Amino acid sequence: MERKDIRALSPSELQEAMLELGEKPFRAKQVEEWIWTKGAGSFEEMSNLSKSLRERLEENFTLQRVAIADQQHSEDGTIKCAFDVRAGQVVEGVLIPTSKRMTACISSQAGCSLACKFCATGRLKLLKNLSAGEIYDQVEMIRDMAMDHHQQHLTNIVYMGMGEPLLNYKEVLASIDRICGDPGLGMSPKRITVSTAGIAKAIKRLGDDEVRFNLALSLHAANDEKRNRIMAINESNNLDALAEALQYFYSKTGTRVTFEYIIFKDFNDELEDARELAAFCARVPSKVNIIEYNPIDGGEFEQADPERVDAFVALLESRNVIVNVRRSRGKDIDAACGQLANKNSAATPAFKT
Repeated sequence: MERKDIRALSPSELQEAMLELGEKPFRAKQVEEWIWTKGAGSFEEMSNLSKSLRERLEENFTLQRVAIADQQHSEDGTIKCAFDVRAGQVVEGVLIPTSKRMTACISSQAGCSLACKFCATGRLKLLKNLSAGEIYDQVEMIRDMAMDHHQQHLTNIVYMGMGEPLLNYKEVLASIDRICGDPGLGMSPKRITVSTAGIAKAIKRLGDDEVRFNLALSLHAANDEKRNRIMAINESNNLDALAEALQYFYSKTGTRVTFEYIIFKDFNDELEDARELAAFCARVPSKVNIIEYNPIDGGEFEQADPERVDAFVALLESRNVIVNVRRSRGKDIDAACGQLANKNSAATPAFKT
């Protein structure tokens, strides 16, 4: 009989499994605490369960955690990890420390199908959707790094690593339930941001589900012609469709959306681009993060000049747009999304493009 992944079971399914093993229902809660709060990597570690129950769990279920395949440490304290999710596939997670925050940037897919032109992950074909457990493991391990290296608790989680979260909808939401839950890590959903390249139908679904976490849209251009050039997804989810979906999301959740805007030299850094962005912001309750670009090896884009960035931000602020500038982190390591996975030996050549 093929063993099931115990971390894929819902609380009710786990309770039913305990009954089938002849155990009291409360055992399910104990097992959940070991898996989702204490981070057990094996059934043998579950010391308050009887030896016979641990053996029966081993016979019927698997309990596998992701492993760290590679790490890079930046002088600014940033730690970038390649997590081995088996079968030669790696995903990235990053600990980003600042004076005010300790943020985990995590992945939702191994590779990505969207192939945005500025992103190193786009060079990796979509290998698989991550399970809720594989997403959760990244958070837990990065949380431990924050304590080990910076003696600080994790404050924020962003689903901005490899993959498109809304194309792995079910597992992403299940992972957030575990990260925020008890048993779980007990984090507030308001400390979590899910970033999407823009899947209008799924954004509306988030509204229907009345999610409590934050939503970010990777915008990068506020006119369809330019956005089509760098993000193929815009051809089927144009700006009008996205604005409508985001308005619906806001009406259902009351949560202001964040527009992520990577500013590229001589592409989207002119004042006319800023005017278009301000006009788009007026359509949806929002704020803007201007992001310094981390160039990828052999990429066609460069980081915008600081003077251009300052003028761009000033125009937005003059139009009453809430703006934050996110400075590049980890400049001395493979900081751009997907770079470490592209280079890592755990990603076999068959998986590289």
